Amino acid sequence: MRVLIFSQYFWPESFRINEVTRSLLDKGVRVDVLTGKPNYPRGTIFDGYCATGCHQETWQGVEINRVPVVPRNRGGMHLMLNYLSFIFSGLLFGPWVLRRKRFDVIFVYAPSPILQAIPAIFLGWLQGCRVVLWVQDLWPESLSATGYVRNRWALKIVEWVVRFIYRHSDLLLVQSRAFVAPVRALAADTPIKYYPNSVDDSFALPAKGELPVVEGLDEGFSVMFAGNIGTGQAVEVIVEAARLLKEQSDIHFVVLGEGSRWQWMQQQTLKLGLKNLHLPGRFPVETMPGFMQKASALLVTLADQEIFKATIPSKVQAYLAAGRPILACLNGEGADLVSAAEAGLAVPAEDAKALAAAVMELYRMPPQAREAMGARGRLYYTQHFVHEMLVDQLIMHLLSLCDHKVRAK
Repeated sequence: MRVLIFSQYFWPESFRINEVTRSLLDKGVRVDVLTGKPNYPRGTIFDGYCATGCHQETWQGVEINRVPVVPRNRGGMHLMLNYLSFIFSGLLFGPWVLRRKRFDVIFVYAPSPILQAIPAIFLGWLQGCRVVLWVQDLWPESLSATGYVRNRWALKIVEWVVRFIYRHSDLLLVQSRAFVAPVRALAADTPIKYYPNSVDDSFALPAKGELPVVEGLDEGFSVMFAGNIGTGQAVEVIVEAARLLKEQSDIHFVVLGEGSRWQWMQQQTLKLGLKNLHLPGRFPVETMPGFMQKASALLVTLADQEIFKATIPSKVQAYLAAGRPILACLNGEGADLVSAAEAGLAVPAEDAKALAAAVMELYRMPPQAREAMGARGRLYYTQHFVHEMLVDQLIMHLLSLCDHKVRAK
C-alpha cells in the first residue's frame, strides 16, 4: 500500500501527524507527504526554508514534497492568506510535484483549516485513488467560535464548501464521538468512523536526559499548561486564576508554548504583578514528556463555546500518558473524558474561581492521592489511546478502502 499524507502542517512543525507518519513507515506502508513550508506557530518561515518555490526533502525515510505558502504571521488577514495559499499551491503545484507517483489512498490530516482537503480531493480524482479525511476541528463552527469569521453569509459559504469536502471523501475519521452527529449532518452517505488522537509513547515512559530549566516548574506546586496559546484556549481564565491565587506563594502556573494570545498574557502578567505566572515560551516537542512528568498538575482549557463541547484537545491524551493529575477547565467531551478516567478535576470552561478552587483542592490533597489520579490516567491511556494500537487501526481503515478499489477494478 502506498499512501500520500496530505497536510498543511508537518515536521519540523510539531503535530500529531509526524508520529503517525513515522509509525506507518515502520509498519511497512510506503509513505510520501505533501505539505507547505513550515511556519507554525510563530508565523514566520523556519530557518533553512523559503516561502516561495517547491522543493523535496527526506525525513526519517519519508519523502516530503513542499509547496509555497504565505506565512501566517500574527493572524488576521495573513492567517486567511496562509490558508488560501496552501489550497492554491496544492491545486496548482501538487499534481506537478507528484506527477511521477501513484498512490492507493490519500490521507488528509485536517486540523484547521479543513479547506486544505480541496486539493487532496482534486488529486484523488486525478489519480483515481481514495481520499480519507481525519477531522480534527468542526468547520464552520470553529471559525465562528474563535471569532475569525462572524458574517453569517461567509459562514454559510464555508458550510457549503465543507459539505462538498465531506461528500467527496471516501471515509471520514473523527477525533471525538461527539463529532459524528454534526459531521453526519453535512456528509450525507459518506462513512464516518471514530478515530481518536494519541501521542508518541515517549509521553508514557520515564523521561531521559536533562531538561532546560523552567522557572516555576521545580518550585512548590506547579500547574503546567502546554500547547497553543490562542483564542480557543481562553487563556484569560489562567491569568485570572493566577491573580486569585497570587498570595499562594507555593503555587506556580507555567504556560509552555506560543500563539496569538501569548503577548497579551505576558502584558497581563507584568500589569498585574503575577510572579506566580510564568511564560517561558516554546520548547522542542521532545522535551514535553519530561516537562509534563515534572509538573504537579497539568492544565487544559477551552473557551465556553458550543463547538468546544464536542472537542477533545489532543493534549488530554498526552496528559493521561504522562501520569500526572489533570485540571480540565472546559465543557463536554474533554471534561467527560478526564472524569471517566478519574484522572483529575473538571470545572466549567472560563470559570476562573472554579479553576482556582480546583487548584487549591489538588494542592491540599495528600501526595498519594494525586499520584493515584495520575496512575488512573495512565491506565486509561493504555486501555484506549496507545499509539501503536491506533496506528494499526488506521492501517486497517486504509486497507479496507484499497480492497474496495481493487474489487471495483
